[in-house]
Amino acid sequence: MDMIKAFTEEQLKKGVPQFNIGDDVEVYNRIVEGERTRTQIFKGTVIAKNGGGISETFTVRHIAYGVGVEKTFPIHSPNVEKVVVTRVGKVRRAKLYYLRERTGKKAKVKEDI
Repeated sequence: MDMIKAFTEEQLKKGVPQFNIGDDVEVYNRIVEGERTRTQIFKGTVIAKNGGGISETFTVRHIAYGVGVEKTFPIHSPNVEKVVVTRVGKVRRAKLYYLRERTGKKAKVKEDI
């Protein structure tokens, strides 16, 4: 058991960014296509954070061409290069799944001052 714990501690990222539910973020995700690698930016609102330790994930949602798109990223994945917070949101819930039914201005989260 101690070896497993030591291995997972070794795999954790050191500089994990601080962001919360409701924040607008840019996730820089490394994509591998054959021998080539490129970085794709996914911009959206963090609607959920799950788990802890090595298996901690967060879900980001945005609207693309009138369709809601959600992606779940592992925080400690080597494919997630960095997460940049562009706007801090003011929310009173731990999960923002209610945004799935909303469109337009209703789907916006108020900005925290």
